Amino acid sequence: MTTLAYDGGAMLGRQLRRMRNNPGLLILTQTMPISMLLFFGYVFGSALAMPGERYRAFLLPGLLVATAANGIMTGMFQAAGDTHRGVMDRFRTLPMSRAAVPLGQAVADLVVTAAGTVPLLLVGLAVGWRVEGSALEAVGAFGLLLLFRFATTWIGIFLGLLTRNEEAAGQLGGATFLLPLLSNAYIPAEGLPGWLRTVAEWNPISAVTTALRDLFGNAPVPEGAAWPVAHPVAGSLAWCAVLLAVFVPLAVRRYAHGER
Repeated sequence: MTTLAYDGGAMLGRQLRRMRNNPGLLILTQTMPISMLLFFGYVFGSALAMPGERYRAFLLPGLLVATAANGIMTGMFQAAGDTHRGVMDRFRTLPMSRAAVPLGQAVADLVVTAAGTVPLLLVGLAVGWRVEGSALEAVGAFGLLLLFRFATTWIGIFLGLLTRNEEAAGQLGGATFLLPLLSNAYIPAEGLPGWLRTVAEWNPISAVTTALRDLFGNAPVPEGAAWPVAHPVAGSLAWCAVLLAVFVPLAVRRYAHGER
């Protein structure tokens, strides 16, 4: 465990320096959710039954979770890029814990994500979003959001190690854009057709989004929903536990074995 912590810390520093030297990617990931908040909030908000500030308060937790789900894409790009350039092969020859490299990438992404939520929250406050729940509930909401980001990053790391190619990772990463659309992140799932509502409510994004809305006090838990949405905090924790239990071992094993 001490070796893993030391080696993981070294990899964390490397990933943070790498992100610092690529400011364009950081700027893009920060401005995209803000643009979506302003566009969706003012365009969709005029067409839905919850116009104006009500919709923007409803939308912000969904955008936070949709951004967290992008951990799949960023994790995949970084892991595929390092694998394609042979960086992973060089790391594999060093006497370090096999879990250190993917762990360092996942923790570095978590640090950047935590800092990156601040601009979106400030813009959200400017357009009418407020924390209506208690301070403890708000802290719990942020903790749950970061846990979900951590879980999705491990999915991306595994897929990036599996594809081994930035071009393939880019094509596969584009498909992740559909995940928030098949959830309640942008619109209430209650108005969807029966089968599509079932798909949306069993989407992990829906459970985490509902949990954030409930903890922030922005919207009540919908009635008659599937179990993960009807019990959003428990459902979110269960989804995160399943994703981590599946993809952390897969990613570490894939990194350790390389092309074999």
